[in-house]
Amino acid sequence: MMDVSLQPSRLAGRATLPALLSGFILLATAVAQFSNPQPGPVLDRSILKPPPGARVAIIEFEDLECPACGQANPVLKQASINYHAPWIRHDFPWPQHPWSHQAAVNARWFDTRSKKLGDDYRDTVFANQINIENPDDLRAFTEKFAKEHGNIALPFALDPQGKLDDMVKADAALGQRIGVNQTPMIWIVTSNPAVAPVEIKDISKLYVTLDQAFAATKPATLKPVSHTTQH
Repeated sequence: MMDVSLQPSRLAGRATLPALLSGFILLATAVAQFSNPQPGPVLDRSILKPPPGARVAIIEFEDLECPACGQANPVLKQASINYHAPWIRHDFPWPQHPWSHQAAVNARWFDTRSKKLGDDYRDTVFANQINIENPDDLRAFTEKFAKEHGNIALPFALDPQGKLDDMVKADAALGQRIGVNQTPMIWIVTSNPAVAPVEIKDISKLYVTLDQAFAATKPATLKPVSHTTQH
């Protein structure tokens, strides 16, 4: 395990280094789902960029049933908080997983109530993967989540017109266009067109890569203007 360089100014009053490293150690033992020995190339880099106004962002393609995604989730969340960097989460459910696609649709439904609620649902699914074995378990879990978050009554059909399903499929198609071949697949992207997106293959390098990304987009410091007095 490599030594991770963290900026004290970004971590003050937040997550402690031992806590972060314990997360990295867990992630080091996780195997990305359905990964190839050599990840494929990025097919369309133009998609990998931060939202307008952001210098740096984290982009992730995730499967809610993927154990490696579940272990990466709290680390990415904390990094987004520490660095005030947008965390752009895309759906990439694997067909081999029996409930991941429906979970992504459910998260999209909670997004319609509020984006925070949708992300809270994703985070909670990841934290409880071990208790969800099939679609029936997922339905019971989702009903419990809804009740505990504002006593929300779930409709019998969350997506009667298939619009949320289309959003999930569009994300998966976007991932295929980029060249996603495993989950989680994570990039650090910047607003500097001269800096190529960096894929995070080793989660222990997340923080040092974010440091480098912010350094590469640091606004230029103007030199003070010297004023001379005329006599």
